[in-house]
Amino acid sequence: MKILVLLFMIFNLSFASKITVFKVEGMHCPLCTTAIKKAINEIDGIKKVSARLNTKEVTVVYDEEKVRIEDILKAVKTTSYEAVELTTSKYEE
Repeated sequence: MKILVLLFMIFNLSFASKITVFKVEGMHCPLCTTAIKKAINEIDGIKKVSARLNTKEVTVVYDEEKVRIEDILKAVKTTSYEAVELTTSKYEE
């Protein structure tokens, strides 16, 4: 029984993460990407953030039970940039 409970917990954890790619127009230097990543990382439930300056895209892996897309958009907005959600999918670790 304990094994079944453990397997159920592991199964749920592996599907509790999502990955979303955002387009952030106006990012033009490494300081921009650093500011955006820092703002997003301050949200509880964020697992990983990466930013690509050449495509102006930010990729975020997060716990879907703790973080909403709106939370990430608000965090980006605090850096004076606007983000637009491009894609969202389940993230398997």
